[in-house]
Amino acid sequence: MQIKMNTSPLYYGLSSRVKLQAITDGHIAIVKLIKSRIIMKDALKIVTIAEDIQHKEPLLKVSLLCNNNICSKSVKLLEEKGIGVCFVEE
Repeated sequence: MQIKMNTSPLYYGLSSRVKLQAITDGHIAIVKLIKSRIIMKDALKIVTIAEDIQHKEPLLKVSLLCNNNICSKSVKLLEEKGIGVCFVEE
């Protein structure tokens, strides 16, 4: 089944500053490549963004695309919410 996927944050009702990237068909990533560490406060915002995306497209799998500068509690929270974490090399 073809899942409608759009990488425009405005389509999902998100801020235009949110960066989205298609991973595969039916899998989209929230891109968060920042120099500072991703902490729990950031993870909670990512969960909200993922929920907004899945509210619009329930069958879409959402992941976080980030560098390995993320605290372990944030990774655990994201995994509990069903959000995969993909690391990229800088």
